[in-house]
Amino acid sequence: MSNPTSAQPESPVKLAQLAIGERARVVGYADTAADYTHQLTRLGLIPGVEFSVVRRAPLGDPVAIRFRGFSLAIRLAEADALELERI
Repeated sequence: MSNPTSAQPESPVKLAQLAIGERARVVGYADTAADYTHQLTRLGLIPGVEFSVVRRAPLGDPVAIRFRGFSLAIRLAEADALELERI
């Protein structure tokens, strides 16, 4: 019998679903073979890294995130390679 008070893992979210000021953690990548996945890794977006959404461009793309003491603007299409969870 399952415990209704136990925490269920939240399904992965996309960067486009996060509001300004929200925090998230990288849990993995949707496509580990994609070239852009390697670029995200080199930029420091590795599993376990936590970040906050700081702002969006006027038309909503790109999105600026802040982690490890610096800001990064990332296109939503490229950020789709990230599997995230809200924190």
